[in-house]
Amino acid sequence: MVTNTGKKAASSSGKSALAQDKLISSLRQYIRSRGPDLLKDPNVSSVGIGHKVKNGTRGKQVVLQFTVKSKAEPEALEALGTARIPETVMVDGIEVPTDVIERSYKAHFRRVAEVEKPERKTRLNPVFPGASVGGVTVTAGTIGCIVFDRADGTPYVLSNWHVLQGPDGRLGEEIVQPGRFDDNRIDRNHLGALKRSHLGPAGDCAVASIDEGRTFEQKICELGVAPQELGDPDLGDKVIKSGRTTGVTHGVVRRIDTMVKIDYEGDVGEKTIGCFEIGPDDDHPPTDGEISSGGDSGAVWLFKQNGKPSKVIAGVHFGGESTGDPDEHALACLASSVFEKLEISLQPPSAEEVRPLQGYDAEFLGAQIDVPQLTADISNDAVRLDGMEVIPYTHFSLTLSKKRRFPFWVAWNIDGGSLKRLSRSGIPFTKDPRLAADTQVGNELYESNRLDRGHIARRADLLWGSLPEAKKANTDSFFYTNITPQMDDFNQSAKNGLWGELEDAVFADVEVDDLKVSVFGGPVFQDDDHTYRGVKIPREFWKVITFVEQSELKTKAFLLTQNLDQLEALDLDEFRVFQVGLDEIEERAHIRFPAALHKGDQLLVPEAAADRAPLADLSDIHWD
Repeated sequence: MVTNTGKKAASSSGKSALAQDKLISSLRQYIRSRGPDLLKDPNVSSVGIGHKVKNGTRGKQVVLQFTVKSKAEPEALEALGTARIPETVMVDGIEVPTDVIERSYKAHFRRVAEVEKPERKTRLNPVFPGASVGGVTVTAGTIGCIVFDRADGTPYVLSNWHVLQGPDGRLGEEIVQPGRFDDNRIDRNHLGALKRSHLGPAGDCAVASIDEGRTFEQKICELGVAPQELGDPDLGDKVIKSGRTTGVTHGVVRRIDTMVKIDYEGDVGEKTIGCFEIGPDDDHPPTDGEISSGGDSGAVWLFKQNGKPSKVIAGVHFGGESTGDPDEHALACLASSVFEKLEISLQPPSAEEVRPLQGYDAEFLGAQIDVPQLTADISNDAVRLDGMEVIPYTHFSLTLSKKRRFPFWVAWNIDGGSLKRLSRSGIPFTKDPRLAADTQVGNELYESNRLDRGHIARRADLLWGSLPEAKKANTDSFFYTNITPQMDDFNQSAKNGLWGELEDAVFADVEVDDLKVSVFGGPVFQDDDHTYRGVKIPREFWKVITFVEQSELKTKAFLLTQNLDQLEALDLDEFRVFQVGLDEIEERAHIRFPAALHKGDQLLVPEAAADRAPLADLSDIHWD
């Protein structure tokens, strides 16, 4: 039974909690707006929200808490170039007491060597959070967790700026696992490259790629959980982390919405970092008295739930007390700020959520190679999307004919260094919903006959980049806008699939710079093409392959035809592949290629068709 007195006490307690929440909200805004100015004082090392400390004991009174590098008598303050911190400050009309603690900070990324090296300091495959990592100019830190690019799903390792980049690093810098302090065999330990970084109010944070050949595990070492959510820390929250150096340690959030100054040395100098502060958990004290130490930087602090690690990240560890400071504590960046600044997520986007690249990339090979242009006599026949005749997909673009309902041309890029092997199972051929259905030939042409639905841009050529990006390209390749009808023996040509192996032959026979190739292809539309089910079936196809070899752009053109003189009927001759000049493709397809492609086309072709032999084997191709 609750008495009236009990009700009054409960009501009073509720009002007190509301008042404290309002005070903390006001203090947060105060620190965000005034914090940078307060930290200009050379003696002030941080400012945040905490509980009043008296005689070494932390009470319950919420205060605006300052830390200073040196406490001094009033008469000595001027010599330190500092001013006395007032006993109270006015915040939204409320007089808030202050608290001053002597403390300075440093980043946590150095540690002495150990006699016996634990697993987390060795080369791992798969790599996992809690293990050693670092840029080649840095000693070593910790992989916090596996994250994904918010736009395209590329997997990254998350750590600190001072772990993956440091004062002497730069974007694109090589990243090794373990960090070179734990193993200096850099070539053996290559993990990826630095992709994004930030050092400032949003945090000390960075992400690096995970290259082919290294896999990853998302569960954190010794904690056994994979983070799935982000949370905001509050005073008194219990947290846990797994770091390279101190392993699993427990802590309690004791200051929030804190701004701290740290000297990153060198040309970087002193930086202000937004963060919160963690003290030891008396219920789970660290074995050596340290909840964090050099080399733990980058580890994520997880909230605890029912005494166990949850799947919610509180923050990313980046520093702690400086040498000689008796007060044991750790500093962590706010997870929400880090993830927003680096444009990352804990889950990869689905194929439907991936923002596709804007089609064919004209600068893919380093030089500007624009898409083909239609000649004046057919330019009005192009289907337009949002007023544009070039229609983009993931890794390819095309221009579609209104009259023929097939593409005039398709242009695509191939990144041979990041190709994926993905199944085509279960992906339906479909019309592009962005375009009118009557501008596309659908499945009605291909039912119950020998016609195959043939890709112009080869499906396998498009499956590169991050896994979600490759999956999106896989799906996009099945739009009917990229499909033309081909006889079921079409791809057998004269020598068992030579036409379908042209792109593979480039990588096999040529030292292609950066393993990158761009390809253009399409059908040849002729007035006397055979009509079937009301659709004219192309009997010739062309393909142009361009690449850079030893910094020189090269162009190779090919024609798949039943007869080079075009005198035979559709079903009287087999398809054969010829290597031709770019001018001949332009004439047949009524398109114009950019000057850069012509410059790279050095093939000398006999004028008389009778003097031209079809390719009998891939080795007949003139790549030089």
